[in-house]
Parts: sequence; structure tokens; C-alpha cells
Amino acid sequence: MAKYTKQDIMRIIEEQDVKFIRLQFTDVLGSIKNIAVTVSQLPKILEEGMMFDGSSIEGFARIEESDMYLKPDLDTFVLFPWRPQHSRVGRFICDVYTPQGEPFEGDPRYILKKTMAEAKELGYDFNVGNECEFFLFQTDENGAPTTITNDEAGYFDMAPIDNGEDARREICLTLEEMGYEIEASHHEVAEGQHEIDFKYDNALITADNVMTFKLTVKTIAKKYGLHATFMPKPIYGINGSGMHTNMSLFKDGQNAFFDPNDSLQLSKTAYSYIAGVLEHVAGITAITNPLVNSYKRLVPGYEAPCYIAWSASNRSDIIRIPASRGAGTRVELRSPDPATNPYLCLAVCLAAGMDGIKRNLAAPESVDVNMFNMTPDERKAMGIKNLPGSLREALYVMEKDGLAKAVLGQHAYDAFVNCKKAEWDGFRTFVSQWEIDEYIYQY
Repeated sequence: MAKYTKQDIMRIIEEQDVKFIRLQFTDVLGSIKNIAVTVSQLPKILEEGMMFDGSSIEGFARIEESDMYLKPDLDTFVLFPWRPQHSRVGRFICDVYTPQGEPFEGDPRYILKKTMAEAKELGYDFNVGNECEFFLFQTDENGAPTTITNDEAGYFDMAPIDNGEDARREICLTLEEMGYEIEASHHEVAEGQHEIDFKYDNALITADNVMTFKLTVKTIAKKYGLHATFMPKPIYGINGSGMHTNMSLFKDGQNAFFDPNDSLQLSKTAYSYIAGVLEHVAGITAITNPLVNSYKRLVPGYEAPCYIAWSASNRSDIIRIPASRGAGTRVELRSPDPATNPYLCLAVCLAAGMDGIKRNLAAPESVDVNMFNMTPDERKAMGIKNLPGSLREALYVMEKDGLAKAVLGQHAYDAFVNCKKAEWDGFRTFVSQWEIDEYIYQY
């Protein structure tokens, strides 16, 4: 059921003294974009959409077919609490359409919607809760970010050692004012690292919420003279940031992953979903972990999973089944990081799990020991494979697997791969400070 009508929107705008509207959308790499308009233009935009030039947006139209239209999703309307309380600023998240009135196939939001609709044809609703980690860094005298953390705290520490507590508190209050249900917030394992968890919802709302969450965190951090980053591994030698992705399927209003008669209280649907994700997880890693830097997090020793296995009790596996059962039964994929495009991430995760269900796959035996303490030979003997070790390898495995291409479609897939190959080539040819320090005197 829709939350807002056009009449509701116009009434709120008048009552709240809203003067500007931001029309937001997301490119194929997961960067948030927007066009700002005055409210005088809104009635026309709500009827016809807002035309814009898509040729300069990553993964969108070619120059000869650049005209695109933004059509606001009314239910995403929200006021930005950090903007002035007079002449306020509102926001819509938009879907992208062609001039012919068709959904644009390269729009990440459409790709997720399409994948969810395919699951719905089989009777399944896809719910997701993400756990987004981030770092708060000090800025220099020019306001540019440093890699100096704002505190020396650790897991669940509090003030005075957690100097980011006030910023994290205001982020939570701001998100609640925008309609989020905040379930928990705390300092994470690494110095300067934080996590704020908000309530799960259907996957489209959750992906929208992740994008708004990132914007809000960065905006409030700046107020405190800090820089918030969702870069997966900003500092060598300490934990990186993940975006654990908790997934469940509901059918006829009931959690389809729950079976009270199973030894783990998991249904056959859950086991097949797990099997599908495990089969394709290496092939979707370029989507869930999209940066060169992502693969510096996916290494042993820092709690990030890099081995393909599952368990109901073990956090070294890439898939964990949290203890909650009944309506809370869920599959937690621990490999994604917060640099991922949430729309594409959730689309490929759902497609992987649904492939397991459609093919009636059986999950392998769970691995309930700490794989970080096992030798390579021990893991090999158990059939445990590794995630790709670099962006280049992940792109190669993605091409062989084929699922991501089927989900994204040719247009978005080609745009994504071309961008990532250019990123890898830039990294491959760059001479780093490590190489200078290591070799300049020796050779």
C-alpha cells in the first residue's frame, strides 16, 4: 500500500515550508546523484518526470541517446533534518526511464525491482537487513580527510575513549527523524570504526535506506569536523569495514527459511538458498566487493570471511545462520562490503539463492570449526574454496559464472565491467609508496 499520494506530498511541502527538492538516483557504481529543483517545478515533475542528460552518468546512456527521465517514488519522500527548518529541503529517490516511457535497463534500482519480481512469481518476498560499518577520520586544516582515527577505542567501548560517540548519537537521532528504526549502534573492533544497525525491510526499501544512510553518516560527520568513509580497508593492519547482509524469504506471510522440525530449524528452501549462494558467491564477488581495496579486507586474521562455507555457529564462514528462529530466521552473507552498490548487491544475492531453490540444490555439510586456524591442505581436503583474491580475479570468475551478467543485463554489466577493468589497470600500473620503500635502495 502506498504511503503517500501526490496530494499528501504537496500538503506536507506547504505545511513544512519546503522550498527545494532533491531528485536522487544511483549510478551503476553505487554513487548517489541528484538534481535539485524548486518546489514550483514539482507538480509538473510528479506528472511527467524530470528530463536529464544521462550520457555523463556512469553506466547510463550513450551520448547519441542521452535523454533520460527521473520519476520520483512518492514513498521515498523525506525531509533532510540537517537543512534549515525554514525553506526546507525534501528528497525523492527516483527511478530512471527512457523517453519512450520504459524503465531504463541500466538503472540499478530497476535491476533489483526486476529480480524481486521474478522471485515474487514463485511466491517469495525478499527481506534484507544490512549491517553497515564505517570509519570516522580526522580532517586536516583544509578540511581534507586524513587516516588519523578519531579515537583509540575497540569493540563496544564507550566515551571517553570512544570520541566518535557524540557524532554516532546524532547520526542515530537524525536517521530516526527520517523514519529509520535504529536497532543498535556501537563502536566496532578497529580504532575509529563504527556500526549502526537499522531494522530489516523488503530489499528495495533496504537498498534505498543504505544509500540514504551513507549520505546521512557523511553529512553529520562533517558537522563534527570528521570524515566518514565506507572504504573497505582504509588502514593496513586493522579490521576493515563490512556490510553483512541478512536475507530471508517470506511466502504467504511466513518465513520460508524456518522449519521447527529440522535439527537446525531450517527449511529445505533455506538449505537450497544457501547452496545457491555458495555456488555463485565467487562469481558475484566483483559486485559485492567492487574495489581494488575490497580484497585487502578479504584476508585471514581480521574477521572478514575469505573461505566459501557455511555454519550455524561459526563466524569464519562466509555464510552464518544467526541464532534467531521463527520469523527471524535468516541467512547472513558476511563477505559484502559497504562500497558495494546495494541495489546490485541484493539483486545478485537474491538471484544466486533463487537459483539454488529452482534447481533444488542441497547445501554442503556445514563447517563448524575456525577455518582461520586450518592449514590450506586441511581446507582443501574438506573441499573449501577461497573467494577471489583480487578485483582482476573476481572479474574473471564473474564472467565464467554468468549469473551477474544475467541479472544486470548486457548494458549495466558491460558498463560495470569496463569501469572495473579500468580501475584495475590504473592500480596495476601505479607505483606505490610500498614499492619505493621496498626497492629503491635495494636495487
